[in-house]
Amino acid sequence: MLYTEYISIKNTTLHVVGNKLNQDNVILSTNSISINPNMEKILSDYFLTPFTSEEYYQLYHESDLALNEVYTYISKIFDEPEQLYEQSVNLAKHLYEQSTHPKIKGGEFYTVYFKDCILDGETLDAVGLFKSENKDTFLKVLQQNGNFNLESDKGINIKKLDKGCLIFNKERENGYVVAVVDNTNKGVEAQYWIDDFLHVRQRKDEYANTQNFMSLAKNFVVKELPKEFEVSKADQIDLLNKSLHFFKEKDTFDIDDFANEVISQPEIIEKFYQYKQEYENQSDVVIDNQFAISEAARKKQQRSYKRVINLDKKIQIIISGNRQNIEQGEDERGKFYKVYYNNED
Repeated sequence: MLYTEYISIKNTTLHVVGNKLNQDNVILSTNSISINPNMEKILSDYFLTPFTSEEYYQLYHESDLALNEVYTYISKIFDEPEQLYEQSVNLAKHLYEQSTHPKIKGGEFYTVYFKDCILDGETLDAVGLFKSENKDTFLKVLQQNGNFNLESDKGINIKKLDKGCLIFNKERENGYVVAVVDNTNKGVEAQYWIDDFLHVRQRKDEYANTQNFMSLAKNFVVKELPKEFEVSKADQIDLLNKSLHFFKEKDTFDIDDFANEVISQPEIIEKFYQYKQEYENQSDVVIDNQFAISEAARKKQQRSYKRVINLDKKIQIIISGNRQNIEQGEDERGKFYKVYYNNED
């Protein structure tokens, strides 16, 4: 978890990066920005408030980490912080080269050196890269000769960071620890910030293990299991409920415990182990067989576990437990579910 209470800004640069496809330009400032204490507080809130997720990434390259441009420029900044301006120019030019999709907007690009970031109890330096793409309209009230007039202008909404990343000076040999925010693009053009500019992949930690395994388990129950076994929707939801209960009640995960307690049937357990290998190969991830469970990842993944049976168009059955109280059958009137209960609210 990131604590920002004691963070200070040591240096900041600002350039404007346009869309290369539209033949916009890169407008480079001549030096760093000088900011007063009040502006430092405003900028810190603007830059850091969106970083609430405990999911972290690493800079990487398929053949050699040193070939990742952001990694190389950031490493030079950490080695010599006075190089921030020089390397911010290189970063701005690199971002410009990736800005080739027609929907990418130009905007202000910030490179910021932070001191005293507390990440998981460790005090670290960090370099932040941020881009403002969208402008909001705001009103200014003017008083003239006893009257009030209104004027409109466009500016940056400091409550809405468009794109950002924090690169912490930790685990350098693995591509650093990186937090990422992208609140603007959800389509193909979104790849340019995360994939093309930063070129990051998920960091291997308890959050990633928990998130990836819960996704694997859901896919196995919902998509893979019905291919080879006769399983009803109610049975699928029962397995999903057992999976959620397992992750909620335990602090550490063991795949054998999960298989025996949740899946339980030997022939399905064997298929599950096979599917894990297939899933890892297809998703290009490796999920540990034992790991500490991340509460933040569990809560996030829980929202994707749909435990609802939709019947026709207007009937839904929500099953949160007590699978033994539900029976499924068919008679002369059609298919039916029978539900046993003790109390009615």
